[in-house]
Amino acid sequence: MSASVPLFVVLAAGKGTRMKSSLPKVLHPIAGQSMLAHVLNATSEFSGEVAVVVGPEMDAVAREAQRVIPAAHVFIQAKQRGTADAVLAARPQLEAHRGDVFVLYADTPLIRAETLARMQRALDGGANIAVLGFRPKDPTGYGRLLTDHKGSLVAIREEKDATGVERRISLCNSGVMALRVSNFSQLLSRIGNTNAKGEFYLTDVVELAIVDGLTAAVVECDEDEVLGVNARDQLAAAEAIWQSRARTAFMREGVTMIAPDTVWLSFDTRIACDVFIEPHVVFGPGVVVEEGAKILGFCHFENAVIGKGARIGPFARFRPGARIGRGAHIGNFVEVKNTTLGPGAKANHLAYLGDGIVGAKANVGAGTIFCNYDGYFKHKTEIGEGAFIGSNTSLVAPVSVGAGAYIGSGSVITKDVSPGALALERATQEERPGWADKFRTLMARRKAGR
Repeated sequence: MSASVPLFVVLAAGKGTRMKSSLPKVLHPIAGQSMLAHVLNATSEFSGEVAVVVGPEMDAVAREAQRVIPAAHVFIQAKQRGTADAVLAARPQLEAHRGDVFVLYADTPLIRAETLARMQRALDGGANIAVLGFRPKDPTGYGRLLTDHKGSLVAIREEKDATGVERRISLCNSGVMALRVSNFSQLLSRIGNTNAKGEFYLTDVVELAIVDGLTAAVVECDEDEVLGVNARDQLAAAEAIWQSRARTAFMREGVTMIAPDTVWLSFDTRIACDVFIEPHVVFGPGVVVEEGAKILGFCHFENAVIGKGARIGPFARFRPGARIGRGAHIGNFVEVKNTTLGPGAKANHLAYLGDGIVGAKANVGAGTIFCNYDGYFKHKTEIGEGAFIGSNTSLVAPVSVGAGAYIGSGSVITKDVSPGALALERATQEERPGWADKFRTLMARRKAGR
């Protein structure tokens, strides 16, 4: 039997009632993508086939599976009668497949591709079944892996069916399994439900296989990797583990995080070497940070590109479409949305830059607003290279400021400004001598008379 093209059967039919949510359990996100997507992505390095087993009326789960892996086959487990029954829901693909079979769980999102590769190597080493085991601090509630004096796996015992001696075993079953077995679906069909729950346990396949003269092995991993998520606190725990892994990976690749536990990353965050990140920074989906950029504290980014050597923050917010050029500066309380800033451009204070283009080395003063929305449509603001936008300026789009132009502070610009020109829009300042003293005297008398 060829082992080159494995079949991954991902079980995703659980209702997740403990999540107390209208959203199916496996669609709850970790690092910005669903738990199901995390598991499916772990299989992508193998170029294998994928079958996802869902419950009735779980169309959203099916759509997510095929969004991540368009070629995935989706099968429905009509009634929840145990893990063996769930795997058998994919019988048509099982019977058509001639390679290894992996059984994974969509609510175990931290599984690593390298761990699946180790399981496949166990099959290459002669085992017919490889079961992923772990040694938790507290084994209560887990099935136990029973091994012989040679360390070979002989059975998996669910805790409710285990003897007192078996419950003292520390090696526990994760549920993840790899099999190199001919007629696997027929072997599954022999599993019964004579147990405390009256369910068809996939774990029983080990004893049946050994009766047939096959062999089983245990591959161990850390407890964190097989954390199952059934409730919101476990979801938070899985998120924390994922974040810790990702931070460590970035720091080992040359990223500085001075308070890493306060930096939040997304599943697709890309950060180059020599980037410096201060505390309390959130990277939402779709963020790329290029080499040597400096991110100051309390920034929030989503679908943005930050160029080489740029300096960002503190307290900057980038919404989708922000493109910050090489060496540009974005400072305190500046929000950027769907706007490109050229190399060396600056907006250092209290500005909103929405739907625009800011040319290289242009300077946007404090309090500047791109007035991009008329209540119905978005419009574009363009600022040329080297232009200077004075503080407290409103640029009413669509509008263009030419290269090298100056905008006087406090202006409301509604017409295009020529390159190199000065544009001002202010009422004439008027002064009335003595008015303030007279006003105070009048108001004091009125107040005294009440």
